[in-house]
Amino acid sequence: MPKKRTFDCRRLRSDAGVTGFSTRPQTLGVFGRAWFGLALLVAPFLALVLAQGAWADEPQGAGPGSVLEFDAQRLSGQEESLSQYRGEVLLIVNTASQCGYTPQYDGLQTLYQKYRDQGFSILGFPSNDFGAQEPGTDSQIGAFCKRNYGVEFPMFSKVKVKGSEQHALYAYLTSLPEPVGGPVKWNFQKYLVDRSGQVVSSYASAVKPLDKGLVASIENLLAAPTSPPEAGSEVQ
Repeated sequence: MPKKRTFDCRRLRSDAGVTGFSTRPQTLGVFGRAWFGLALLVAPFLALVLAQGAWADEPQGAGPGSVLEFDAQRLSGQEESLSQYRGEVLLIVNTASQCGYTPQYDGLQTLYQKYRDQGFSILGFPSNDFGAQEPGTDSQIGAFCKRNYGVEFPMFSKVKVKGSEQHALYAYLTSLPEPVGGPVKWNFQKYLVDRSGQVVSSYASAVKPLDKGLVASIENLLAAPTSPPEAGSEVQ
């Protein structure tokens, strides 16, 4: 009976003279040593590429997610967090006292009176950026609005809505793509904000506060289901 042959991989020899499956450079032969050296050179570069890909998938200093993350100073000088308007539909307007659109204060006040009990508010931000049409002090602006239009909605301290000194809120609003956001082009431009603080549309200065399209958009947002408060947020 022929003797049974056994296979010993340790005794396997290739044509290149490599013994077994050792990966030590001295046993790989010329061709094997070349590949081994190339792998040593490529490995650090490959690791760096993979690491950069992983970093790219991580958030890199994400900016504000809503208008509720900003603070602003009221005409009285008191600093106020816009987070207190969480759950309300907002209309943000840059105002001026000596503009052809100044009579829009009247329509804005009418809107505010009609919808405020449903969770609607208007935030007015006086600005002297266009035609120097808001030259007064905060106290003068407040007196003007009250005396001429009976304004009751929140009015904030005079701000820059464009340029290098632009208020942070307006830097955010103008960074949003049109027609939701976009640059402020003149006094009484309007940004409509939903109950969660997200800007949903913007309206040119010429669009009056009681414009049917604007009013319909406000009513739709007021009728929309209210989102539950975020975890850890305070109920206002």
